[in-house]
Amino acid sequence: MQILGKSRKPTLKITNARSWIVRAPWNDNPNPDSKTGGSRTFVFIQVDTDEEITGWGEITTYPGPVANRAISAFVDQIGKWIIGENPEDIERIWSKIFRGMTYVGTRGATTAAISGIDIALWDIRGKALNQPIYKLLGGAVRDRIALYTHPPQAKTPDEIIQPVKEIVDSGHRAFKMDPMMPNLHVGNASFLDGEIRPEAEAMAMDILAAARETAGADIEILIDAHGMYNVPTATRLANQMAEWDIFWFEEPVPAESWKALKQVKEQISPLISVGERLHTRWEFIPIFENNLADYIMPDITWTGGVTELKKIATMAEAYYVPISPHDASGPINVISGAQVMLTVPNFYKLETSRYDLQSYNVMIDHPLDIRKGDLYVSDRPGLGINLDPDWLAGHEIDPDEDFSGKDPDSDK
Repeated sequence: MQILGKSRKPTLKITNARSWIVRAPWNDNPNPDSKTGGSRTFVFIQVDTDEEITGWGEITTYPGPVANRAISAFVDQIGKWIIGENPEDIERIWSKIFRGMTYVGTRGATTAAISGIDIALWDIRGKALNQPIYKLLGGAVRDRIALYTHPPQAKTPDEIIQPVKEIVDSGHRAFKMDPMMPNLHVGNASFLDGEIRPEAEAMAMDILAAARETAGADIEILIDAHGMYNVPTATRLANQMAEWDIFWFEEPVPAESWKALKQVKEQISPLISVGERLHTRWEFIPIFENNLADYIMPDITWTGGVTELKKIATMAEAYYVPISPHDASGPINVISGAQVMLTVPNFYKLETSRYDLQSYNVMIDHPLDIRKGDLYVSDRPGLGINLDPDWLAGHEIDPDEDFSGKDPDSDK
């Protein structure tokens, strides 16, 4: 029933949209006894409105020193383009940026920029309506989000044992690793030929064997090939690793050729997961139509934000393909992916970069609620967390700083 005389809430307007490129202390091994350490860069998005409602997004990417600075500048220019827009017009703003970048290119940098802004707009919408994002997407089909995580990179079998024990003890039921990566410098520094030296390949198998022995039979071990290999190499690696009951073999070949992926898929026994380097629903069409993957793993901060991740998940559901969003960045990536996955029937697990994410706490106003390998999402409005503007200002870096070919961020 319409209530006569009740005034309509004024239309919101975007007054500012900017990026924050920050450097934070970071250690891939969260064990307090670990002697390793370093830092990494994150790129966050802030969208402000005339009603003093602020939304947060994220687009942290790789390689850290170059890509994060480039995408930060790109977003700052696009941000000027949406000032004055109604932040509740999420679909229209998404299309405005996507279609407006046709000549520049609608994938990669463009979809990352869209992603960060889109996540921030959904955060604003939730806050304006005093509802968490997942309720705006149709409501929850589960009460928690199962996670999988990562051990730090291990160059030898001995180095993988303790991190795997800690992951199992933390309650996680799955973890992902790339046992080839730490030793690829032995013979494949540039990764141009898609090969791996025999010594590095043998070491990878030994590392995987040690991980499986330590984890036991009930823990799912996911292997990430990072799209580094040619067809015969990827095929050989995957079939060798089947001996240790790997759960999936991820990105066996570079993302540019789905026909190469098809060749690998037809020749290996492990399941395949792809998608972190696929942008928007359109790049997933050949994956579904040609039965090229058993799981998909789009990244909410790269593929198009909340809006696009929900659409890709619905496409996957029609093919009965589970979705497992990629994450290798910060807290906004994790929580925004979780908000969407609460509403998705065909969900497997959400990736996190470490089993202990307390390092995020200095950035946000509420710590992520992770218990026994599951993330619990609050009913606070929007994303349910906010970045700390004072912390951002105190850790902002100069995008023009001269890193002279060195990597000051310890990013992969």
